[in-house]
Amino acid sequence: MSVGVWVLGDQLWTGQAALQACDRHTPVLMIESIAHAQERPFHLQKIVLVWSAMRHFAEELRSQGWQVDYAIEESFEAPLIQWIRARQITELRIMQPVDRPFQQMLQAWELPCKVSIVPSNRYIWQDDEFVNWAKSRKRLIMEDFYREGRRRFNILMVGDQPKGGKWNFDRDNRKPPKGKLTLPEALWFEPDKITQEVIDWIKNDDRFAKSQEYWSIEPFRWGVTRKQALQVLEFFIETRLSDFGPYQDAMVTGEQTMWHAMLSPYLNIGLLHPLEVVEAAATAYETNSHWDLSSVEGFVRQVMGWREYMHGVYVYADDDYRDRNWFGHDRPLPGFFWTGETEMNCLHQIISQVRETGYAHHIQRLMVLNNFALISGISPQEIESWFHAAFVDAYDWVMQTNVIGMGQYADGGLLASKPYAASANYINNMSNYCRNCTYSPKVRTGDRACPFNFFYWNFLDRHRVRLKDQGRISLILRSLERFSDEELAAVRQEAIDWQE
Repeated sequence: MSVGVWVLGDQLWTGQAALQACDRHTPVLMIESIAHAQERPFHLQKIVLVWSAMRHFAEELRSQGWQVDYAIEESFEAPLIQWIRARQITELRIMQPVDRPFQQMLQAWELPCKVSIVPSNRYIWQDDEFVNWAKSRKRLIMEDFYREGRRRFNILMVGDQPKGGKWNFDRDNRKPPKGKLTLPEALWFEPDKITQEVIDWIKNDDRFAKSQEYWSIEPFRWGVTRKQALQVLEFFIETRLSDFGPYQDAMVTGEQTMWHAMLSPYLNIGLLHPLEVVEAAATAYETNSHWDLSSVEGFVRQVMGWREYMHGVYVYADDDYRDRNWFGHDRPLPGFFWTGETEMNCLHQIISQVRETGYAHHIQRLMVLNNFALISGISPQEIESWFHAAFVDAYDWVMQTNVIGMGQYADGGLLASKPYAASANYINNMSNYCRNCTYSPKVRTGDRACPFNFFYWNFLDRHRVRLKDQGRISLILRSLERFSDEELAAVRQEAIDWQE
């Protein structure tokens, strides 16, 4: 029997399960599929990141004695079959792909050999472990899952109790960006020869013309190797982690990274493992006991809480999750999501940043981009597709849960405890975007009314019946009772007029 391994572009780690199931005499295949990169107008920096990281990983495997064949082809299927026959492979081993569309594509192929899917070891929790946990509960609650993970993997624990006497310091981590903040530098990299070759090829290939209309390919400053990813992790721990917590929700004009770790692109292609990341943070706290525990706990919660929970829900949910639309929203995505050309300064700033870098931090994504789509009634599927195209760390499992579930509440509450809807007051409090905006965050109707205001109150009004039993929203609904008939009619009309 002749075994071969196919390594996918989001499995770039020598410890990944399929490679671990073989010895170094086993032939390995890696494929760049041009058609796959054109399934939607992906951010050019996402394509550069993945393809450059793949090429670097192939070199890393070769340096360790692996036999690596590398193909740059139109599709995956044809070169895979050709390689199986040329290498006389009788068993193809692949680590379990995480994204459902890829799984379905793989299952549809008729490959000329046995295909063995090796269970993935990319996450802290194994797929069946999360499913078993979820099946035992009446309702999925992230906080319960997070606490179970802390216990199970002994992260920031003293015996069976949380370090510091509290599981969650979230209330300590919501400071607005008031006063003069001294922000840390970010760690970026200059493209090496391999990365520059990928950049130049994409720039000169007409098949990426549509993406070139929307996204900047340069300057490209992301890391593309495990060594660089580890440097980013170390840099974050040494220069940002101790102060990460208080301002993790803050947004400042011109500041792209704040205190955020910038690790998600590397976690999502396998250059880093989430358990090593949270263990590194916890170890750093042990040797720096003067650090604020709320900062370390807040970061650990993002990785071993939300990230693992999002992946687990994706695995656990039914296949129709991507099509859910609890509110029945059907408005098309506004064109300014692609151009950044809008007088709403918050959206202009964030979309312009995304066009340049393929990145925005979690509050920019949730409480501005997603929030606007939710309260203005944009189709969940349209905004999810945009997110999937726009971000360097975007994958089906990430965006289905973060956008369809958390951002749009389109699953009706399977994932989140409430819709993340807010008026301009939230953005004005947590950012300085409103200072230089055409609109006023304090005005609901009229020429200076911020669209976040009339869309927010119109959203609550439109969905009163659906929201009245949502405990965390019901109190806010009572505020509608203080609106006069004239003011509520004006809010409704503003929402209609703005869309036309």
